[in-house]
Amino acid sequence: MDIYLPIAGQSVNAPLIILLGAFVGLLSGMFGVGGGFLTTPLLIFYGIPPSVAVASAATQITGASVAGVAVHIRRGGADLRMAGVMTAGGFVGSGVGAILFRILQASGQIDLVIGFLYVVLLGWIGGLMLWDALVALGYVKRAVQTEPVSHTRWLASLPMRWRFADSGLYISPLAPLVIGFGTGILTVLLGVGGGFIVVPAMIYLLGMPARIVVGTSLAMIIAVTAATTFIHSVTTHSVDIVLAGLLLIGGVIGAQYGAMLATRLKPDLLRLALSVLILLVALRMFLGLFWRPDEIYSIAYL
Repeated sequence: MDIYLPIAGQSVNAPLIILLGAFVGLLSGMFGVGGGFLTTPLLIFYGIPPSVAVASAATQITGASVAGVAVHIRRGGADLRMAGVMTAGGFVGSGVGAILFRILQASGQIDLVIGFLYVVLLGWIGGLMLWDALVALGYVKRAVQTEPVSHTRWLASLPMRWRFADSGLYISPLAPLVIGFGTGILTVLLGVGGGFIVVPAMIYLLGMPARIVVGTSLAMIIAVTAATTFIHSVTTHSVDIVLAGLLLIGGVIGAQYGAMLATRLKPDLLRLALSVLILLVALRMFLGLFWRPDEIYSIAYL
C-alpha cells in the first residue's frame, strides 16, 4: 500500500517504512541506542531527500524516548537539574543548527553536508564499537586500565559552581551547557538524538555515575528533539508528519521485541554485529558521495 508524503513529494510503501522503523526500534531495544544515526541514512537509501529524512527522524526519536525516561525517573535514575542545564544549551544549539541548516539548504549543499557528516559519524561510532566488541570477545588484547578520575582539571577550574545532588557533583554549569549546545546542533543537522555523544561526555568529562547517565541523557534528548522538530517545521519546512508517524509506529513495535531479544542473546556478539552494520552503512554513504550521488539536486525552500 503506497502513501503519499506531502513534504517529500513522493509516494512510499507504507508497510516498508513501518518495517524500517521496526528494524531501527529493534536495534534500539537490543542495544540501548536511539537509532537516529541509522534511521536517516536508511531513509536516504530508500530515496527520501536528506533534508526531509533528517527532520522526520528527529520526530521519531522524541516519541521513542518518552517511555524510557519515565522508567528511569521512577527508579531515581535521572538528574533532572543536570538535564535541564544541558537542555538549555541544547535549545540554543538547535537555533544555531537551524540557521546553518537553512543556509545550506538555500545554497543546495545540504545533501552533501549531511552525507559527509554521516560518513564521519558512522565511521567513528562503528569503529569504536567494533574495537570494544573485539576486546570484550578476547580477539584483541585489553589495554592496561588506569584508575578513572571523577572529572578533568579544566572542569574543576570553571567558575560558578552548582551542586547537582542526584549526580553527587559540585561543578560549573558551563560544561553541561556546552555539551547540550553541541548536541542541539547535531540534532538539527543530522536528525540524531545525540546520546552517543552525551553519554560518554557525562561519564568521562563530567564524572557522573553510570546509573544516572542514561536517564539524564534521555530527559535532555526528549526536550531537544521536540524543540528540533518544531524548529524544522517552522523554519526549514522539512518535517513530513506522515513519514514520522509511520516510523514511530514501527519503532514502538520493534523496540518491544528488541528488549526481549537483548536478554536472550550475548551482548558482545550483538555489539559486534551492530558495529559491522554501522560500518557497512558508512561505506554505502561514502560511495554515494564520491562514486555516484543518490540525488543530483537538493530541495531548497526559498
